[in-house]
This record gives sequence, C-alpha cells and structure tokens, in this order.
Amino acid sequence: MYTYIVQRTQIYLSEDETRALEREVQSTGKTRSRLIREAILDRYGARSDAQAIVKVLEETAGAWRGHRETGADTIDRLRSGRRLERLRRRAATSR
Repeated sequence: MYTYIVQRTQIYLSEDETRALEREVQSTGKTRSRLIREAILDRYGARSDAQAIVKVLEETAGAWRGHRETGADTIDRLRSGRRLERLRRRAATSR
C-alpha cells in the first residue's frame, strides 16, 4: 500500500468540512486521506527531494561565475594527487 512509513491519525471535521471534503472526493476521484495529505503539504510546505534539489540549484546558480579555473584544471589537480594528499593530512590532524 505505502512505500514509506506513515502514522495513523484521527481528526474531527465539522459537517461543513465533511461536505467540502466529500465534494472534492467526488470531483477528483481521490480518497479523503489523499486529499488531506495534499492539503497538509500545500499548507505547511513539506517538500519532496526533487523540490529541495531545485531550490538549491536556483540558489546556487551562477556561483562559479568569475572564476578562471576550468574543469580540466580541476581534473589535472585531482589526478596529480595534491588534493588527495591534502585531504589525508587534514584527516590525520583532525583525529
């Protein structure tokens, strides 16, 4: 049924809220529980991983602008082992 862990909860709705929910069930074909979950996500802003990734990409777009280093320079440095050696030294001093 679910591919993620869920918690069961019980809520009390007024007659007006119940009717509104039922109208939405009839018009969309979605279950009550699905509509309630969607409403919670819309209202309280829970994000999917995809939405979080898009947000980070938007916030960091252009961050490398103005740097002269190219990808080839980075690859050469990594292959030379200087960066690896620096990481090893840093790891040794942090113990």
